[in-house]
Amino acid sequence: MTKFKLTHTDGNARRGRLSTLHGEINTPAFMPVGTAGTVKGVFTRDLKETGSEILLGNTYHLMLRPGDKNIADVGGLHNFMNWNMPILTDSGGYQVYSLSKLRKISDEGVTFKSHLDGKEVFLSPERSMEIQENLNSDIVMAFDECTPYPATHSEASKSMKLSMDWALRCKKSFKSKNLLFGIVQGSVFEDLRGDSVKALTDIEFDGYAVGGLAVGETQNQMFNVLDFTCPMIPSDRPRYLMGVGKPDDIIGAVSRGIDMFDCVLPTRSGRNGQAFTSIGPINIRNSKYKNSDKPLDENNDNPICKEYSAGYIHHLFNAKEMLGGMLLSLHNIYFYQNMMKEIRKSIEANNFANYSKEFLFRYNNKT
Repeated sequence: MTKFKLTHTDGNARRGRLSTLHGEINTPAFMPVGTAGTVKGVFTRDLKETGSEILLGNTYHLMLRPGDKNIADVGGLHNFMNWNMPILTDSGGYQVYSLSKLRKISDEGVTFKSHLDGKEVFLSPERSMEIQENLNSDIVMAFDECTPYPATHSEASKSMKLSMDWALRCKKSFKSKNLLFGIVQGSVFEDLRGDSVKALTDIEFDGYAVGGLAVGETQNQMFNVLDFTCPMIPSDRPRYLMGVGKPDDIIGAVSRGIDMFDCVLPTRSGRNGQAFTSIGPINIRNSKYKNSDKPLDENNDNPICKEYSAGYIHHLFNAKEMLGGMLLSLHNIYFYQNMMKEIRKSIEANNFANYSKEFLFRYNNKT
């Protein structure tokens, strides 16, 4: 029985709730990324205040340091990082893609050279399940190969079939009471995406992710893949678009039926001086903010906007003070979570089309 309840639809946009052992997640949802057991520069108590209901951790990185068994010994990742709400962990499959120069793929799994010390590490579907069980992830992702872009039809087919074989092995070795999501692959090819969905639904998972996007394709290509992939995925299961993304990506993906998102963008951008605002992103290092006594975003009442001026944060970046990146990271997460809250409300009110049009009009600096 699925633990996802679809409560309202507005066109293809979906409003729902996903239940886990560590709490409920309101969808559409955005997950801040805590790759190594921390959302960089942000305290977990502050994350809760932003409205974040779920975080993302990474199997590969936590396996290497501090080690999944060490985390299991202290009661799992929730205890380890002081976060008592849901956690989703990436299976390590993305590292198959991103660390391509350091790995060898076989039918059995992937042999890596650790980016930390060069030691050889083997990661298989069964080992990925074991690690995520040690972490006690609320949502466990099946181990897959993220197909590079661009790829020929033949290359994408071979990669997708390997991921489907691994998905079956993940399901067979999965022993946790938590949720297990399968990952749809197939690059930009409709027939391969269809074959992938068919294979995964035959295995049966608690939710389905759309993988292999945000790897170099255009936004139009990504939306095109979602246009033909989302309708294939069972409507009673959550749909997760991995690694996306920018606010306009999220708006467009919600309109196509996606329920869950994750991306490093809010915090990575924050550490590099970029703030997301209702009228688009701004670079706080710009000299025009030097003497500004205004908030980062006059249309946002989050604590960063209430308590600190743009001029002060500009100063922090000029002085290379770490607080600058911390404040912008937190501000950006507030921005994303407020956007998700507004998206959910607009779907409930059958007003998502108008909301998205108005949001994008403002965000693209048209006002």
